[in-house]
Amino acid sequence: MPQRPYVIDQMISAKAIAAKIEELARRIEAEFKGTDKLVVIGLLRGSFVFIADLVREMDLPLEVDFIEASSYGDAMESSKEVRILKDLRGEIHGRDVLVVEDIVDTGFTLHHVIHMLKAREPAKLRTIALLDKPSRREVDFAADFIGFDIPDEFVVGYGIDYAQRNRDLPFIGKVRFTEEA
Repeated sequence: MPQRPYVIDQMISAKAIAAKIEELARRIEAEFKGTDKLVVIGLLRGSFVFIADLVREMDLPLEVDFIEASSYGDAMESSKEVRILKDLRGEIHGRDVLVVEDIVDTGFTLHHVIHMLKAREPAKLRTIALLDKPSRREVDFAADFIGFDIPDEFVVGYGIDYAQRNRDLPFIGKVRFTEEA
């Protein structure tokens, strides 16, 4: 499927993201103070840049694992059907867990994943999202830690893609579609 031509307008700078990650890391350290090992679970693929920067900033004993869940594919709108493409490698029963998401939009993906993980009986389960679009929420879900609330815009960068492009941008940008020349 050919993509429509677009440009990207910066919304959140790399510097603002770095400062927010430092702040979030301090809050997470306080929440999980005394843990023997925090299991940090990234939701692939969009969270990989965020999780890498976040875990480097935290001063906690931790391990990293990943779940790949999809409700978008290459589309701009959620299908509302969440599929688990890759499950955890490790066990979380009785362990402290932090689930890291790039963006909470409709809430379907994170709601589904959290329901699945709660059934595995972690000691403590918290969620963090770099971006939150509360105006788009279709399920009753709120992450425990939020980096930035954003308006209902289609965004890319800092790990977030549009049809597997633009993940490499160091900032969060708004996609603006243009007319073909």
